[in-house]
This record gives sequence, structure tokens and C-alpha cells, in this order.
Amino acid sequence: MMCCVVYRQIPCSEHALLIDVSALPLDDAFPLFTCDWLNSHQHSLPMCVACEQRKTRFLSFPYFSLVRPSFWRSVLRYYVCMTNCPTLIVTVGLPARGKTYISKKLTRYLNWIGVPTKEFNVGQYRRECVKIYKSFEFFHPDNEEGLKIRRQCALTALNDVRQYLTVEGGQVAVFDATNTTRERRWTITRFAEQNCFKVFFVESVCEDPDVIAENIVQVKLGSPDYIDCNTEEVIEDFMKRIKCYENSYQPLDEVLDRDLSYIKIMDVGRRYLVNRVLDHIQSRIVYYLMNIHITPRSIYLCRHGESDLNVKGCIGGDSGLSGRGKEFSKCLGKFIQEQNIKDLKVWTSQMKRTIQTAEAVAVPYEQWKALNEIDAGVCEEMMYEEIQVHYPVEFSLRDQDKYRYRYPKGESYEDLVQRLEPVIMELERQENVLVICHQAVMRCLLAYFLDKSAEELPYLKCPLHTVLKLTPVAYGCKVESVWLNVEAVNTHRDRPENVDISRMPEEALFTVPAHQ
Repeated sequence: MMCCVVYRQIPCSEHALLIDVSALPLDDAFPLFTCDWLNSHQHSLPMCVACEQRKTRFLSFPYFSLVRPSFWRSVLRYYVCMTNCPTLIVTVGLPARGKTYISKKLTRYLNWIGVPTKEFNVGQYRRECVKIYKSFEFFHPDNEEGLKIRRQCALTALNDVRQYLTVEGGQVAVFDATNTTRERRWTITRFAEQNCFKVFFVESVCEDPDVIAENIVQVKLGSPDYIDCNTEEVIEDFMKRIKCYENSYQPLDEVLDRDLSYIKIMDVGRRYLVNRVLDHIQSRIVYYLMNIHITPRSIYLCRHGESDLNVKGCIGGDSGLSGRGKEFSKCLGKFIQEQNIKDLKVWTSQMKRTIQTAEAVAVPYEQWKALNEIDAGVCEEMMYEEIQVHYPVEFSLRDQDKYRYRYPKGESYEDLVQRLEPVIMELERQENVLVICHQAVMRCLLAYFLDKSAEELPYLKCPLHTVLKLTPVAYGCKVESVWLNVEAVNTHRDRPENVDISRMPEEALFTVPAHQ
């Protein structure tokens, strides 16, 4: 038997965990939690009285107690299942199955919708530890030194995961590695339970040799592991690396792993198996992963042609195109025809200026209310100069935090991102699409594809009469900008240096672009 000393005095009631164990039998005793396992007041989890001094003591109870292992497990499960627990996403699968592609896309998506997320790629930890990669033999199961290094890299990455989720304010961590054995996954699960993290596994299974070969060529040729290697050498070595994992690979099993939360993606999205989705975050992860694909395509983004209100320097409204705006729409139609894009879909907002622009493209188009410009509320159809006169405090507050600021009776960029999430989901499902939209909307879409932060998003430059061609590549997006040679007014306003409420009007208006 083991007993643990417990403490009656609690300096902070927020950290107290009170459980009546007086009625529990004293057989098969087990010590209570230590603060090292539960030191996250960031997520309102129980914390021992000495956690700030970084000493290991037991959680406070009103007397000496002995607790059975079954009680320990039930209490620990309760805290792991709390709604506010951080989530650890764990990838599973053989090399060249798209795990890092999935990890990066998931991280980008979750950050875009406002969930602080960070990716932890164990391969990168290995490269930092072993500067020079020699061959596939490093991954051979009989290579004890290589196995030791890889295990240590995984533990280092998990320590960084703990730091991110418990200290740095992260909500989701993506642990990107092969994790092909049940033993490794059990270790990760135990680590998560000890730190009160939920675990969600994402397994990618692919047996299509063409897809695997294409992945090796697209991704591994540019890897630091294969500098100065030709294509044949890379493919040969990497196929041997895959063989090193195949004999020990234990896929997620419907019976053996029935208690785990996971999604299994088979053959790049042809089939899915989803098991025990426990919360809202996991639901969104599943929904997102079931919408993405790897079919080559391009997304064309542009704003409507210059509008009458653009010329006057007014924001919002629902005016028609100016003369130059109509000229641009004709040039856009010609440009799209020259591109000879297969099965192109055209999307617009429900506002006049995007519809008038699309009509000249001579392709059937769909109207999306979600693509409407940000609602400026009481400031609709006003010039910046008028906003400064009538709402100087609001004008200043928006400059202080443009992403989160909401116009009175209107929207913020943060609201707009939530409104555009269904559009992003459909863009991920589609192939070639032309989106004719508005400045704020285009900024939000660009921020998603280019992985821009909330602070960068409201200041992305989206000039009129310019088409951006986005081509998804392995771990990002290639961007091509095409100006269609039609002049237009500048509508981009940079953040002024002085954002204080007491600033002078000329300081507030210093970055306002010229207009009529």
C-alpha cells in the first residue's frame, strides 16, 4: 500500500479540487495527482497548492487518503473529457501518405477560424538533431542508434506540445509523425491523459502506387534530406524508407481501437471511417478533412470592377460600375476566355457591382450572399473623412484593432471570417473557380490560402482590376498576380502610426487614399 500526504490549507480556491474519498476501500491504493501532471490554470484545471513553486505535491484533500487505480482512472478521464481541454491531433500513417499536407492544411484552417493551433513535425526535430541525412538505413528497425534518436525527437516534440498547450495559450497542437505502432500511440495517449488533453487521431491510408510516387516527387524532391539528389535516387531511397516502416505498421483498428477518437482517410478521400467524435473541434476537423482533395486546380480571385462609390471614396453601399469598371469587366471576360479553363465555375456576391462584372465574363455564375462585402453599419456609403467627423472614436478604435472591431450595427473582419467558412469549404471541394468579390472578402479568402495572421489580414493589398491566380501546391499556395491594364482608384488604406483616440484629424486621415 501507498499513502500520500495531503493538505487542508488552500491559498487559492480556484485551484482546489475537493473530492470525498472517505467511503472508498483502502485496498489496491494509488497516489493522487501531482502538480506536474495538472499544472494548467490556463484551462481552469485543478492545480496543487505548490504549483507556482514548481514543487511536486499532491492535490489538496481534507485528510490523508488512499485511492484505488480505478478511481484514479475515472477521475482522470473526467478531466480529460472536460469541454475546455486542449486537443492534440496525432497523425498516423506510412511515409508519403500526405500526413504533413493534412497537418499543414488543418493548422492553417483552424488558425483562420480563430482556434490557436500549431504544428509539431517530428521529422523537422530529427533534421535539427541529425544535420546530415545519409540514407534510408537510419530508419531501419535494427538501427538502435537511429531508433534512440527518433524516440528522443518525439519526446522533445511532445514536451513542446505541452508547453504550447499549457503555457502559451494554444488550443490545438498537431503532432505530425508516422506513429505507426500501437505502442507509440499508447504512449501519446498516456501523455495526453496526464496533461488533460483530448486526443484525435488522423490516419491516412493509401495503396495507390501512382499517388505515392507523385507525392514523393512533389514533396520529397525539395526536402532537406535530398539536397543534390536526382529524382531516381530520391524515389529509390524513399521507397526503401517506406519498407522500413511497413513490417511494424499497425493501422487503427475498428475493434482494437474502438475507444479512440479518430478519422481514417482512405485513398486520398475516396472513403472515410470516423470513430467517437467527442466535441465541436473534432467535428469541425472531420468536416474539413472530408472536403479537401488533391486534384490539380486553380482558384481565381478578383474584385468587382471599379464602382461609382469607389470613385467618390465611399465605403460599402450597392452602387453600379463606373466607366472604367465596365471596361475592366470586358477585359476580365477576354482574360478568362484566353485561359481556356476547364469546367470553370464563377461565383459572385449578391451586390450589383459583382453581378455586372460577372455578366461580361459570358459564363454562368452563382450568387452567394456570404460573399457580400463587410457590413459597415452606420458608416455605409460614408467617406473616411465623414467617419472621422461623425464617429472619431469609432474610427480610432477600428485602427487599434481592425480585425476584431465591429462597426456599430455592422460587422467585423472576425465576423466576416465566420460568414465565409462555408465558402472556404466549397472552394476546397471544387476544382477551377473564379470568385468575383469585394476588398474585405478577398482579404479573408487570401488570408486562408496564404496562411496570414489575424493582424495581417485586414491590411492585405487587393487592388481593383487585378486577378490573383492561386494554385495549391504541396505545402502552400502559388500566387500569380495579373493586372488587366485598366486604371482604377486606389482603395487601400494603411494603418496610421497614431491610433490614439485623442489624435488630430489630419493624423487619422493621413493614410486615406486619394479620391474625387
